[in-house]
Amino acid sequence: MAKIDFGGVLEDVVTREEFTLEKAREVLKKETVAVIGYGVQGPAQAMNMRDNGINVIIGQAPEFKADWDKAVADGFVPGLTLFNVEEAVTKGTIIQYLVSDAAQRILWPKIKPCLKKGDALYFSHGFSITYKDQTGVVPPEYVDVILCAPKGSGTSVRRNFLAGAGINSSYSVFQDYTGRANERILALGIAIGSGYLFPTTFEKEVYSDLTGERGVLMGALAGIMDAQYQVLRENGHSPSEAFNETVEELTQSLIRLVDEKGMDWMYANCSATAQRGALDWRPKFKQAVLPVFEDLYNKVKSGKECQRVIDSLSSPDYKKKLDAELSELGNSELWRAGAAVRKLRPKS
Repeated sequence: MAKIDFGGVLEDVVTREEFTLEKAREVLKKETVAVIGYGVQGPAQAMNMRDNGINVIIGQAPEFKADWDKAVADGFVPGLTLFNVEEAVTKGTIIQYLVSDAAQRILWPKIKPCLKKGDALYFSHGFSITYKDQTGVVPPEYVDVILCAPKGSGTSVRRNFLAGAGINSSYSVFQDYTGRANERILALGIAIGSGYLFPTTFEKEVYSDLTGERGVLMGALAGIMDAQYQVLRENGHSPSEAFNETVEELTQSLIRLVDEKGMDWMYANCSATAQRGALDWRPKFKQAVLPVFEDLYNKVKSGKECQRVIDSLSSPDYKKKLDAELSELGNSELWRAGAAVRKLRPKS
């Protein structure tokens, strides 16, 4: 491991230079990686590993025809590298359990009997193991239980891989039956194209992930955009002006500067008026939202958020309600304005 200074705190990370792709191939040369679920993370991780020379098969329920057909379109062959879920688990030595959290709970009674002594059970989210009392996902003692969690969507994992970059991933070993769990997960992390790997635990991964998704990454981001857009519109600004000042300038300009060299670099490349205002108002926003984040984290850690999610996803009309909520979001004036703005962007 390499010691890296993260803002004055030294952390251990694993880079591609110290754990090379060649080493990953050597570790995995006798393994068959069965990717269970070809929905969100499954396609990206499976294709990246296949492109890196790893033996990959897919386990996908044929009745979910769209996902089955996608796997076929991506070059996986029924009866050769594409199987139903139980058959894939039986054939695999590393089982990447990449169906949704809700599906993991439902499928577990079919998965568990197919696991063999010495297999590795791989997750990309700590949800099912951390909240095992609610999910019922309790692995047998004769398998390794490991985690590699890319810090991005499946789409980004694949795009970054094809671009020669990578999405950073956290990794963890929950159960080491074979004595090889650590080298297995590091090899898999490199094989799926991670930029670098940093250690975590299943609990810390799920606590940070659920907080991030509900917070800055998705929930808070959408919420503050809604609020600012509403205030601008209520004060007579046009939809185009309100959207550009709320979303377009952020996504097409400022966030790219943050990505390049950090928040201070973005500030330094804005006007003195913008800098002064941002620095003055930053603590006000932090003070306003800090109690919300504390409440969110406590609900995640206590399991209340997990139970709320399970209850919601268990509703027979959940998909109908979800589609209605997403439709309401997409059809709001803010995002209809966004669709118009995107069409007006100059073509490259």
